[in-house]
Order: sequence, then structure tokens, then C-alpha cells
Amino acid sequence: MIQFGDVSYSLSDSVVIAALAALGFAILVLFLLLQAARGARRAARLSEPLLQNVSHLAQRVQTLSDGQERLAGGLHHVSEAQANSQAAMLDLMERRLAEVQERMGETLHGSARRTARSLGELQERLAAIDKAQDNITKLSGDVLSLQDILSNKQTRGAFGEIQLREIVNKALPSDSYTLQATLSNGRRADCLIHLPQPPGPIAVDAKFPLEGYEALMRAEGKEMVARAAQSFRLAVRKHIRDIAERYIIEGETAEGALMFLPSEAVYAELHAHFPEVVREGFAARVWIVSPTTCMATLNTLRAVLKDARMKEQAGAIRRELALLHADVERLGGRVANLDRHFGQAARDIEEIKISADKAGRRAHRLDQFDFEEIEEPRAPVLRLGDPAE
Repeated sequence: MIQFGDVSYSLSDSVVIAALAALGFAILVLFLLLQAARGARRAARLSEPLLQNVSHLAQRVQTLSDGQERLAGGLHHVSEAQANSQAAMLDLMERRLAEVQERMGETLHGSARRTARSLGELQERLAAIDKAQDNITKLSGDVLSLQDILSNKQTRGAFGEIQLREIVNKALPSDSYTLQATLSNGRRADCLIHLPQPPGPIAVDAKFPLEGYEALMRAEGKEMVARAAQSFRLAVRKHIRDIAERYIIEGETAEGALMFLPSEAVYAELHAHFPEVVREGFAARVWIVSPTTCMATLNTLRAVLKDARMKEQAGAIRRELALLHADVERLGGRVANLDRHFGQAARDIEEIKISADKAGRRAHRLDQFDFEEIEEPRAPVLRLGDPAE
């Protein structure tokens, strides 16, 4: 490697080797010229061809020197072009690197925003899940409390009575029923609806055969299902028989009574798989109702009560209608009298307008100094109405 200023030349380059060879050759030639100069005088004539060759060789050396200079200029130009290319490449790489860094920053910032938003949404969902979990925990506690209530016969009966009371309160007027009504036989019905005769007051009693129903739902195998079904059937039949014996009293209550089942599931199971028990209830004049059908039945009874009350008030309504008719006739007579008075007043006003018009015309003629014979005015006659009017 040979360094000339800022330009470096490699010894392995063929052009450099040729240039060095030419330079060595030129040095050798100059050395020979110096040696030959001593005998120049002696061999001046003999050296003329040699001088010519040397001159030709010098020209060739000069040509080689010029080529070397051009080569050095070309190499310098190539070096400058390479340096400029490297600088442009570095500048382009820096710009690209800055763009990549900017895009990466934007991407990371957007990812951070999306991550923060996702974390916020996740936190909101976790809060909703926590709230739902609290509700589920509360509901589980309520279910356990309901199971505790339904596991005891007395509390289970109170549960049915409370549900029946809520339905009756919503469906009937407060004066049309009595809760926990005591009958003449000493039995106390959960609700006694005061219907008119016939059919008379009808008793409603809440029954909840939950144990037999749960045993039927838990039963597995044909034999266990048959035993549970028989137990459930006997429990419902006992309730029907008790209601028929206790709450249907001839001459005091209606000829039938209602058995209220506070569970739609028990009601559906009974009508779907035990139709013979339902028919036995019809035969005993005990109609089984669920919360939904009880509301429909009570709405029908409310229409019956409304019709009965309207019949009770029919006489009073007729009397009020007669008085209203008399008032309307009296009002018609007074309107006719008022119309006569208005007619008389209208005629009087018309005559007053005629007199006023005549007086106005006479005043106008007097204003124009028209003293022609003026008809003697006559006093206007005002008709008075009937003093009785």
C-alpha cells in the first residue's frame, strides 16, 4: 500500500505495478545517461542514434508519466465519488433510522394506549363480574334462606299464606275478602271471599305438598319413581279432602272451595302426570289453582262482585236518574224563560236603534239650517215585558 496525500494505491494493482516499473526504468535510463555523459564528447558522433533512442524513450516515459497523472486523477476522482457515495449512504441510513425510530415510537405509543384502554375495559369487566358475583352470593344466600323456610312445614305454610295474601290484595277490593276468617265450625280459612248469594262466600286455603314433589323429582328407577308418585298423590288427595270437609259448609259458604298451590312447578306436575287427582278435586268441588290461575280466577270473581254491587245499587241509581230527569226538565223551562227575555230585550234594542237613527237625522238637518216643516215628534212607546217575567 502506497499513500500519496489522501490517495492510497495498492501494490497489487496492475496499473500501479506498471507505473512503478516505468518509473524504475526511467531512473535506470537517467543513470545510464549520466554514465554516458562522461564519454559524450568522445562518442558524440557514435551516440547520436543512441540519443535518438533515448529521446524516444524519454517521450515514452513522459507519456507514461502523463498516463500516471491521469491515473492518479482518475483514482482521486473515484475516491471522491466513493466518499460522496459513502456520505450519501450514511445520510440516507440516518434518515431511514430516524423514520424507523419515529414509527416505532408511534407504534409503541399506540400500543401503550390500546393496552391502557384494554386494561381499563378489563378492569370494568372485572368490576362487573365482582358485582355479579356479589349478586350471585346474595342470591345463593336467599336461596338457602328459602330452602330453610320451605324445609319446615309451619314456615312453608306461612310462605303460601303470604303469597296468597299478596295476590288477593292486588286482585280484589279490600272490603270484598277476609284473611284468616273463622267459620262456624271453628275452622280458619286463609282467605274468605265475600261473594253474593248465590254462590255465597268461597274459601281459599293454601297447601304446599313440597316433600312429596321433591321426593318425586329426586327419584331414580322405576320402583322409586312409583313410590314417590304414590306418596305425592296421597298428599294431594289428603289436602283436597281436608279442604272439602273444613271449608265447604252448606248454607254458610259456597258449594266449592279453592286450594292454592304456591308453586307453578308443582301445579304443572300435578296436571301433567296426575290428571285423576285433579278430577277427584273437581268431584269434591275443590278447584286447584296456582299463582297464575289464581289471579285469573280472582279477576273473574271481581267481575262477579262488581255486577252484584251494581244490582244492589240499581234502585238508588233509578232514583238518582229520576231526580236527574226532573232537574233537566226544570232546566229546560228556565232556559225557555231566559230565551223569551232575550227575545223581548232584542226587540226593545231594535226599537231604540230606530229612535236613535231618527234623532240623528233630525240633528243633521238642524246642523244644515234646514228649517222646513218638521214633523211633530211622537214620544216613543216602549213596550214593557210581562211583570211576571
